[in-house]
Order: sequence, then structure tokens, then C-alpha cells
Amino acid sequence: MLSSFDFTKLNALLKDFYNLTHMRITVYDDSYNEMTSYPRHVAPICRFIRANSKADAACKACDVNACRQAQRQRKAFIYRCHVGLTEAITPMILENEVIAYLSFGHQFSYQDQDEGRKEITARCAVYDLDHAMLDDLISEMHIVGETYILSGVHIMEAVASYLCMERMITLREQSFQAEIDQYITEHFTEDISVETLCRHFAISRTALYEFGKQNYGVGIAQHIRDMRIGYAQKLLTNSPDMTISQIAEQCGFSDYNYFIAVFARETGIPPRKYRMNKRHVES
Repeated sequence: MLSSFDFTKLNALLKDFYNLTHMRITVYDDSYNEMTSYPRHVAPICRFIRANSKADAACKACDVNACRQAQRQRKAFIYRCHVGLTEAITPMILENEVIAYLSFGHQFSYQDQDEGRKEITARCAVYDLDHAMLDDLISEMHIVGETYILSGVHIMEAVASYLCMERMITLREQSFQAEIDQYITEHFTEDISVETLCRHFAISRTALYEFGKQNYGVGIAQHIRDMRIGYAQKLLTNSPDMTISQIAEQCGFSDYNYFIAVFARETGIPPRKYRMNKRHVES
């Protein structure tokens, strides 16, 4: 699903979110796999806890459960993770389908340090951790309130909506590009040109030219000529009973002399000599 996103734009947007909120934001795909995040590193307390394999497994399970809960309720879900830090996740919904998730985490949302220390220490008691180190890391955390968390959720939801809109545009562009490509493939031997394609797809010559350069490396007119010449080469090789004139017409060239000229220009030799060379090689 995430292959349709521009990851350069995506990561830039995640960075903007972090610069505004100072919350690490993560993207999960529709199978609950972490795809990207900003910043790449987790908070010191999470890095310390995840060094324990049992705690790390619990962190991953907690992430999956959060994704599933957001999927079920189809809106942002705020919760405390398995060690007592506040996190939030929101589904990205496109055409009624959850395509990904955005999440921010490890927020210290308590009334005071002592309340948070007791809660986190109690939850981490099941893991074999250095309690003095854990206590030091808890002391370094800044308390955030409910309003701060809710504001972060609202911004994250806006980011999710923007990304869905961007992906919708990308999918529509891909669909439109596929339509043009299919049309050219099915009709390149007919009387089609840049003008007829522009009329058929209600697209400007400039946009069509850019489409050709991006998808074929050449303009549309050149791409059509390349396809016609390629087809002519196949017929010259595999259809010995066809005359050069018949092949020209079959490939979409109404002017026999123009076909000869274009073929020679594109391949370096005229079609008759091309056929003779192929026969010589085969014999």
C-alpha cells in the first residue's frame, strides 16, 4: 500500500510534525509493519527498555494491538503502552479502506513525576531491568498534559488526511497513465497522433509530452514511431510472404516512401536490406 506514497515528501512531513510537537511519529503499513519514522531513533527510555528481549516483544505486540484497535474504531486511539507511556495512533482511510497508520509515542502524561515513576516502575517489574537506570531515565522525562496530547492527535489526523489525499492523487495519475499507455499499445498501428491523443484524453500537448518523457524517455510521437518500427522488424523477420508495402500499411504507415525513410533513419538500413540480413543470418 505504501508504495504509492512519495517517501521523500512523507519523511519531510514527518519531520515537520516532529519539529512542531517534539513527538516521534511512526508510519505502519496495513499489515502493522513499521515503515518509516522521524526521528529514526526512539526515546532513551524506550531504547533502554527494548534492549530487554522480553520487553521488546511486548512493545511490538503493543504496537500491533494499537493498530488493530484503531482499525476497529476507525478513528484516533489514545492509550498507555505496556510500560505506562502515553501513545496515540490514527488510521489512514482511503475509499473506506485502512491503508496505513500514523502513531506518536512515549509521552510522559502524568500529574507529577512520582505518579509516573510508580506506574512505569510497577509495569516494568516483570522485566529484568536496571532499576536505578530506569529511575534516572524517568526523571529526565518532561510531563505533558492532556491538552498537549489531544493537540498532537489533531495535527496527526490532519497529516493522515493530507497523505490520503496525496495518495489518491497519485493513484488517479497512475490510473490515467495506464489508460494512455494501454490506448497507445492497442492503437499504435492506427491513425493516431499527438493531436488525436490530446483530444481523446482531454490533455494538453505539454502534459502529454511530459508523460512520454517520464514513462518512455522520449516524446509520444517518437514512442509511437519506435513501436511501429519494432513491429515492422518483427514482420520483416517472421512474415516472409508480406511485401514491404503491406508491412508498412500493417504498421500504420500510409505512405510507403515515408516508411522506408523512417525505418532507415531509425535502424540504419532500409527495410528490404534488413530482411535480407535477417535471412542471411538465419541461413
